Amino acid sequence: MRKYGIGFYFIGLMILTLGIALAVQSQLGTSPFDALLVGLYRTIGLSIGSWEVVVGFAMVIGNALVEKKRPELFALITSLVTGIGIDSWLFLLGDIIVPETWLTQTICMIFSVFFTGLGIAIYLQSIVAPNPMDRSMIIIANKTGWSMTTSRAVISVLFVFIAFFFNGAIGIGTLVNAIFTGTVIQFVLPIAEKHREKSLSKMKVQLQQSSKSQ
Repeated sequence: MRKYGIGFYFIGLMILTLGIALAVQSQLGTSPFDALLVGLYRTIGLSIGSWEVVVGFAMVIGNALVEKKRPELFALITSLVTGIGIDSWLFLLGDIIVPETWLTQTICMIFSVFFTGLGIAIYLQSIVAPNPMDRSMIIIANKTGWSMTTSRAVISVLFVFIAFFFNGAIGIGTLVNAIFTGTVIQFVLPIAEKHREKSLSKMKVQLQQSSKSQ
């Protein structure tokens, strides 16, 4: 069962990071969080994926301080895998996908939103490691009594504000990502959940047959 969860974990993150890379290549703006990563890359250096790890580590420490608990260092695995995925896709797509017209940029942005939502929906089927931003959202919701949607919106606004001062990738794509990624997740999630349950049932049958044969 755990192997199956790991499969969903890595496949989801690889699809998610493809969506992030396409958003960067579109030049129309990325999600609020990724806009900050691009801004740090433009202002300070390092790679976008490297900043994913750095910011993720900072959020893990911040979450721990707020909750007054030990840092969830295992969450860094998610940031590390995501960072490697982003840099890998940007390296592979760098010379292949270079949209220069408004139409091609828009198409690139649409695909980025789709793959981002698809990747998150698949990733959510796994409980291998927590996501630092999702943990922050839960903490804010618990501390304030706000809904998850409101809490995530507050975090997004904060990231956009900080990204603005670092010349982050803020644009129409940032708004489109914030509005429609959730819609894609909502559409794909039930399909992913059905596939997960079907696969788990199949694995249970295989395990039972294997134990009987022994």
